[in-house]
Order: sequence, then structure tokens, then C-alpha cells
Amino acid sequence: MTRVLVTGGTGFVGRFIVEHLLASGYDVVVGGRSPPAPTLFSKPVAFVALTLDPDIDQSPALRHVDHFVHAAFQHVEGRYRGGEGGDPEGFRRSNLDGSASLFRTARDQGIKRCVFLSSRAVYGKQPPGADLFEETPCHPDSLYGALKLEAENELAKLNTEGFKTVSLRVTGVYGAPGSGGAHKWQPLFDDYLSGRVIAPRAGTEVHGDDVAAAVRLVLETPSDRPPDGVLNVSDILVDNRAILALVRDITGSPHTLPGPAVLTAFNTMNTEKIRALGWQPGGLKRLQASLTSLLA
Repeated sequence: MTRVLVTGGTGFVGRFIVEHLLASGYDVVVGGRSPPAPTLFSKPVAFVALTLDPDIDQSPALRHVDHFVHAAFQHVEGRYRGGEGGDPEGFRRSNLDGSASLFRTARDQGIKRCVFLSSRAVYGKQPPGADLFEETPCHPDSLYGALKLEAENELAKLNTEGFKTVSLRVTGVYGAPGSGGAHKWQPLFDDYLSGRVIAPRAGTEVHGDDVAAAVRLVLETPSDRPPDGVLNVSDILVDNRAILALVRDITGSPHTLPGPAVLTAFNTMNTEKIRALGWQPGGLKRLQASLTSLLA
């Protein structure tokens, strides 16, 4: 059985990855500061202590592992962009230096493939309406985006025939959180269902299980045609009006929807490369099913 180490496996996106890999027959090891609760996952998982401290030798945590999925990220709770709070140097040390150290250790321990969860934030400001391709020049406008891009570059330097590396540039992720926590759109739903005024806003979204499917596909792509080193992972472009129209239809709310956002000015992520591997995200149908579940 193939063994995969997932850092950040107890986080919002990490839980989708762990559950998807378990369902696909993988032996999953979760790496983190503390063991997951016994009931967090649908099946038992192993645990290894692991941190984003670049000065610690963490080779024991990466031994006897076939693949490494790095989804851990240290930040102020609830924030990614701006997640450095008042400690930008500590933010850099953990999320760049700590990640780069783990990448090198994974290579040295003989791990075959390494997948890094990057972000669309690496693109930063782009011409209005321009599509974002993996080759698009990046201009990150946040420390978060800048460090994700630097970590991508550090990982790419290590790519060899024996250590294949891929960074997945993931857009906003939605889906049901674990342990009964609030989902990302809970404040938006609360405002709408309370009749508050909501400003138009658009964004690209992808379901957490579709992210996990992308991770699995990268791990399973035959070694004679390994995927490109960077892949976009995004599904739908949607605005608050469209999301809340579904909420209105499900709940019967009488409140007025926000005005439409200007979608033509938004930068959509091109996903032809990962779709060529067989990736098929759920689209609007999955969004509707997910909203129905979240509202239930």
C-alpha cells in the first residue's frame, strides 16, 4: 500500500485531502504539532510530530514514506493573506524556510513525489479580464502570495527523475468544515438571511474534494509522463449574487439579492493542464449540492 505523508492534514483543506486519499486506498500519515482527534477522520491514520521549524532535523518524520503532500501553513487564525499579523519575519521563517527544509529532507529520504499546496495569490495584480495561465508572470501583492511563490521556486530546484515535484496553485476552497465548525460563507449567509446590505463581489472557487482529487491525480500520473511543475486548480467564477440566489431558492428568503459583480474584469484561472490529467471538478452542480448541505 502506498504511504503518503500529509502536513496540515487536520486543517480545512488538509482534511479533504486526507479523507480523499483514505477513500482511494492510500495509507495516510498526518504530520503536525499534535495528533488528530480519534474521530476526526473516517478511518484510522498514523501520526508523526512535525513542525515548520527550519532548524529541527525532521528526517524521522519523513522516513518510510512514498509521497509527501505539504499543505501545512502557519498563520494568524482565519487569515491567509495578512496571516503574518505583526510578525512578518516569523511568518517567512516558518512558511518559506520551514517548507524549504521539509522539501530537502523529503528528497534526501528518498520520497518519490512531493506536492505543494500553493495559491492563486502568487499571480497578484493582473490586467483586468486576463486569464491566468501557469506561465503568466507573477506579481504577488501580499506577503502570503510572495512566500508561496518563493516556496514553489525552492521546490522546483529540487526536481529530479527520482524526486518529482509539483505545486498546485489553488483558488478559494469551499465545502463543509470538519468538527462542526463554521464554513467560509457563514457570515455572508447570516448577513443575507438577516436582510443586511451586501456589496457585490466575485471570486473563483473550487470544492475541497476537487482539490484532493487534483492531489491524487498528480500522485498517480505515470512516471513516464509526469505533470508540469506548476498546475492551476480552480473550478467556477461566481459572485455573491449567484451564491445567494441559490440560498434564496433553498431557504425561500424574501430578502433582496446584492447587485451583480463585473465578472468580465475578473482574472479566471486556466485549468487545461490539470484537466488533461483527467481532473473533472464538480462545477455549479456541486456548488448547489454543497450549499444545500451547508444550509441543512
